[in-house]
Parts: sequence; structure tokens; C-alpha cells
Amino acid sequence: MSPGATITQAALHPHLPRGRYVPLASGGRTFVREIDGPPGAPTVMLLHGWMASGALNWFQVFNDLATKYHVLAIDHRGHARGLRTRRRFRLADCADDVAETCTALGVTNTIAVGYSMGGPIAQLFWNRHRSQCQGLVLAATSAGFMPGVRERVLFNSAMAAAVSTTRLGQLAKHNPLIPARVRPILGQATGPAATPSWAAREFRRHDWRMVFEAGHAIGTYHADWISDIDVPTSVVLTTEDTAVPPKLQLRLANEISRASVFEIHDGHIACAKPAFADPLVSAVDDVAARSRIASTAS
Repeated sequence: MSPGATITQAALHPHLPRGRYVPLASGGRTFVREIDGPPGAPTVMLLHGWMASGALNWFQVFNDLATKYHVLAIDHRGHARGLRTRRRFRLADCADDVAETCTALGVTNTIAVGYSMGGPIAQLFWNRHRSQCQGLVLAATSAGFMPGVRERVLFNSAMAAAVSTTRLGQLAKHNPLIPARVRPILGQATGPAATPSWAAREFRRHDWRMVFEAGHAIGTYHADWISDIDVPTSVVLTTEDTAVPPKLQLRLANEISRASVFEIHDGHIACAKPAFADPLVSAVDDVAARSRIASTAS
């Protein structure tokens, strides 16, 4: 949401699903929001982006998805109410958290829907827990965020510096070492000036050491196995994105066999706007339909 954007009533007072803490077999606990949906409905696991939370990233789509699906939205490690640990943040650990959460809740198969940082987590969930992954929806994301060597080095250096400072949010927003194309993501650190009170509370819950370690993890992520993905996949492409360039999103779609593409003509914060719901739900419907066909055929 840009600083001058109009904040809708839905953004000011969203109807958020109730959440609860779920103990994980490997230790600790994570936080999950859940809507049952229709009896026997497929499960959709929503994986949020960097510096967001399950509520912040998905509040515009909860109600629409719940008419057809059993909906789960996790808070990732260090984000909002997510798992706290002294271990260094790893995207692979987040993917394992997703798998453990599904097991704890009795979910045997799920469509993983990843936005921005949630995209790599969804990809790793397929890579590490194939038997639990029914399909993928990858939105405003890529198989690697830093295409240039120079950008990768600068970004990782800036994130390493950020972890050691006490003024994490301001450093991230204004550090001149961070390439311009990356700053729109980092600008979410403190949120827009007119952030609704509920959203501000979500930001305040972050463990900023872990959040900026997550930034470093994003900068080093590259899935050279992305073309091996063999489950139905849809890509939601944000065509005006300056944080994750559309060409990288399109490359992701082209590298995954038979991936469908759904466009939304907006930038990286498209998920905060009402218009996000239709393309996102269409992308999930596409994957669910193709999953049913594949299941019937087998």
C-alpha cells in the first residue's frame, strides 16, 4: 500500500480468522489462523511474505477462499506470533514448520500458496515434503531474488549489517548499499504512515533479529531445481512490481511445466488491496481443479 493510498474499511477493521498456537514435533510452537470451510474441502496453506504475517498478507482473501477451502495461514519464524528460536533463520526450516503444522493438524495434503518470501518457502515445502504437497500457487515471487552478483553481495552485506544494529527498520529503509529495486520490500519494515492499528500491532510483534536474518536468507536463495516441480502450479504475476521484477516472476512460470499465469496489474503490495482476491482465488481454483483431475487419473 503506497503512503497516499486510500485505506478501505476492510483494511481498517478486517474480519480475521481466529488463531491458535500449534506445538511442533521438533520443538517450539507456531501460530496458525484457520477457517474450516465446507466439509471435505481441500486445504490451502497461506505462506506470507517478508516482514508481514498471516493476517497482514492475507486479510483481503480469507473470506473468499473460505467459501471453497479449508484455510490455514501460518506466521513464519520471527514474524508476528511465529516460532521464536536462537537458531539462525532458514527458509528450509520454515518449510519444515509448514509440514509439521500440517501433521499436527491432521492435514495430509495441501495446496501451498506463497507470497514473496512465502514463494521460496512453498517451493521448499514441495522439495522437502513432496508427499504433503498437492499443488502450488506462487505470487509476487521468484526462484531467486537477486539475479546480479553485485546486487547479491550488496544486499547480503546490508542484511548482515542490519542484524547487528539496534535501528533495524530505519537502516533497512534508507541504507544506500541496498539496490533500489530491493528497497520497496524493505519499506514494509515500519509500514506506511497510515498503518491501521491492528496492522501496526502485527509489526510490533516481530523479532527483528530473525526478520533481518530472513532478509539475508532471501538474498542467498536460488532454486536450481525449480523445473523439477511436478504438481499443478499457478503463478500470480504482479505486473507493476519493482521489488520482484515481473521478468523474474515470468521466468519462474516458464521454468515450471504447465504452470498457469494469472496477472494482477499492481505492485508488490497488491495483497493489501481488495482487487487481489479475484486473481488469487482463480489461481487456487486452477490448481485445485488440476489436482482433482490428476488424482482421478491416478
